[in-house]
Amino acid sequence: MITLNDYLYSGDTVFKILKKYAHDLQESAVSNQNEVDLIHCRFLMQIMDLLEHNDLLHSDFLLQIKELLEHNDFLTAQSQQIREFYKYMAKEYPYLSFAFKGRIKSLIRAEAKFNGYVVEYIYDYYEKHATYPSVVELGEKLNCFRDLIAYRIVISMPKCHVKDKKERENQEIKYLYEIANVLKDFLEERGFTAEPAGGVKKSTSELLREEVRPYYRDYITNVDPDGYRSLHITFFDNSAKCYMEMQLRTKQMDDIAEIGPANHLGYEKKQESERRRRDAIPKGECIYFDEAYERGMQLQQLELKNLDVNMFAAVNNSLINDGCGLYRGRLILPYEHLSRFQNDLID
Repeated sequence: MITLNDYLYSGDTVFKILKKYAHDLQESAVSNQNEVDLIHCRFLMQIMDLLEHNDLLHSDFLLQIKELLEHNDFLTAQSQQIREFYKYMAKEYPYLSFAFKGRIKSLIRAEAKFNGYVVEYIYDYYEKHATYPSVVELGEKLNCFRDLIAYRIVISMPKCHVKDKKERENQEIKYLYEIANVLKDFLEERGFTAEPAGGVKKSTSELLREEVRPYYRDYITNVDPDGYRSLHITFFDNSAKCYMEMQLRTKQMDDIAEIGPANHLGYEKKQESERRRRDAIPKGECIYFDEAYERGMQLQQLELKNLDVNMFAAVNNSLINDGCGLYRGRLILPYEHLSRFQNDLID
């Protein structure tokens, strides 16, 4: 079985690692007639090929990641459109502090997510039907990979404007939904198309307008067990021919996601969940599950300090200096706006 881990100790660049992994994975898939590994290749290539060549007939998923990292000129135009919304917010909400962040999902996280989708779908299907999905059904599921490119808006109401903590939190959530109500039309006027959320995490908030509600996955009214809260919406960039995800959070929500329970407990809960799935699926009955599960577990067990990848170094799995997008996403844009009025209480 070909795994990404096999290529992380050579001292090669991320680009060369991707090239080798993609080549070997495709050869193995053809030799073993492993249709899911072919989907693995085609899927990554499809996303990247849309960015570079707009050619769906010659696609290979891992090579697309390579091209996304190498040829991201389109991101300049895309981030300029996002910057227009930043300027809008700076004008409309001068009393708020906020940050715009953008990233390309790292190679390791993209690989982990792909294999996680395979494991999750096969497990859920088996639990419901006591049999395994066809490759066609699995392929349709894997088409939902939409967040290789993602932007995040994080807002905060300075304490000097609203003294009471609870009231400040309520104000932030009110403004977050207000911003969400504007975002869809704002970007659609600039060449993006919002993708319906398909009823996933459907919002029940009265603060979100009825006409935009079908497009948002609302983790605020549908809080995850680990406390994760956010608003997510997916757009198709009609110019770059690719998908991107927008996330909207308050600073408190962002802290929980990045340095709180949603971050620290998520890893342990994920491992426990993965083990339950492994126990439920008899080993050897579904090679697609077996291989995706094994690839995912190997990635979870990586000791980052032992890796040898050009422009990457780590002391442990927390102290990391990633200059190549191997483990941490490559930044697209950082825009920061500090409240213009630090002494005036908001009425």
